[in-house]
Amino acid sequence: MTTASRLRWADALLLIVGYVALDWLSFFHPLHGLYITPWNPAPALALVFMLRYGWKAAVPLAVAVLLAEIWVRSLPAALPASIAIAVMLALGYGAIGGVLRRRIGGLGIFSDRSGMLQWSGIVVAGTLLTSLFFVLSLVGLDLVPAAGWLEAAGRYWIGDGVGILVSMPLLWMLLDERGRVQLLASVTRPDTPGYLLAAAAALWAVFGLGAESEFKYFYLLFLPIIWAAAREGLAGAVLSAAVIQVGIILVVHLQEFSAVSILEIQVVTVVLVLAGFFVGVVVDEQQRISAELRHTLRLAAAGEMAGALAHELNQPITALSAYGSACEELLARGETGDRLKATIKLMVAESYRAAEVVRRLRDFFRTGTTRLEPVALDELLAVAAAPFADQAARTGVALTVGPMPEGVLLADRPQLEVVLRNLLANAFGAVAERPAGARTVSVSALPEGHDRICISVEDSGSGLSASAAARLFEPFNSTKSSGLGLGLAISGAIAEAHGGNLWAEVGDRGVFRLLLPFEGSPSGV
Repeated sequence: MTTASRLRWADALLLIVGYVALDWLSFFHPLHGLYITPWNPAPALALVFMLRYGWKAAVPLAVAVLLAEIWVRSLPAALPASIAIAVMLALGYGAIGGVLRRRIGGLGIFSDRSGMLQWSGIVVAGTLLTSLFFVLSLVGLDLVPAAGWLEAAGRYWIGDGVGILVSMPLLWMLLDERGRVQLLASVTRPDTPGYLLAAAAALWAVFGLGAESEFKYFYLLFLPIIWAAAREGLAGAVLSAAVIQVGIILVVHLQEFSAVSILEIQVVTVVLVLAGFFVGVVVDEQQRISAELRHTLRLAAAGEMAGALAHELNQPITALSAYGSACEELLARGETGDRLKATIKLMVAESYRAAEVVRRLRDFFRTGTTRLEPVALDELLAVAAAPFADQAARTGVALTVGPMPEGVLLADRPQLEVVLRNLLANAFGAVAERPAGARTVSVSALPEGHDRICISVEDSGSGLSASAAARLFEPFNSTKSSGLGLGLAISGAIAEAHGGNLWAEVGDRGVFRLLLPFEGSPSGV
């Protein structure tokens, strides 16, 4: 439940003036000349204020209802009875608003499908109870015939229900800063005039061409509101619904439809509008989830990049440390000649290498950029496998790097080293549970045609099932408790950026294949 905002005198005045104005605009076809019309949007404004300000808005709401009874509807009842009716309606709308606040919360009504569904259900049920109490009160005051209470309650219920369900989302967005921004963005979109014109054309088709055939073309009104909802979410659906509702009211005034016909049209309009609202909410949810996913992917990619950088920088930093220690030792011995200069040159080369690793990986994670250059196949695989030699010795894994065809890859070396080391790390993880003497990891390469090379990383682990292989390269799909589930997804992206492909084979052992463009003259193994 959200905390109610402070009600200022300007807000109370806005509620009173807005309620009376909406009541005046919608006062047509009143049953028995009373507060019973086919469309009653004023309670929608009342609910918006009750949601925002809680029961603090009840007093100005009662004043607004009383003024509407006296000035707009000229309710033929004594002042005490009119005050009692105004208080009863204010309490009824306040109760509906209170239930909405407790069940959904002020900001969650139009944010998702669940909120929309609960909102519509609470409004339908709440207006039904309010209608029954109101009409029975009128019957007790002899303002409605006792025999006609059911008709009066039904019409009042439809009028209030339609008015709230159609008008409340628009009023909510108009009185909410973020909602106004969404509406303004929707109005200024280039395709907004298109669906508004489509709404006008659909109204003409329904009430012009289809009026004499009992509005058989009413379904055409679904097109503009679904179009608007699909393109612009709830804001577009709200705008389109407002245009359609106002158009319907203008038409029924001009063509002087009967009250019964208007009620039937309004019931269909509610179905139409709610369908558009639900589509709009689904579109908003999808866009919100998509934005959150993109943000999460950026964060996860940053984490994966940090891990990749730590892995790739380990070797040059270790070399820098070793060369620095060697320089200290040489200086301690008084060496200032060629040996010291050669060691310093090696330090500079390693620092350049570290900087290049950082730049290349950063560019790929940020923009997908690859810098292609000729890389000897055997050198690439030897460098990628070298960091695993000590691990293999410690864990009893038989690591073999088979003979390679002669030739070069046109590749971004740091990026492909990330891929190969990720595959090797996964292979070492897969064989960790195997008994001693049964842990093997091998790296090999065979030519595929005249311009492709297939690099294979195989292990003696338990292998992959068909279902596991199908989901293996999906982001955030990891079998490791500490894994982000992005290593293979990023490796696959790097392979594709090089014009190649990465996949896993189903079987009783682990097999990964990396297919890449290959240059040179592979003459065999």
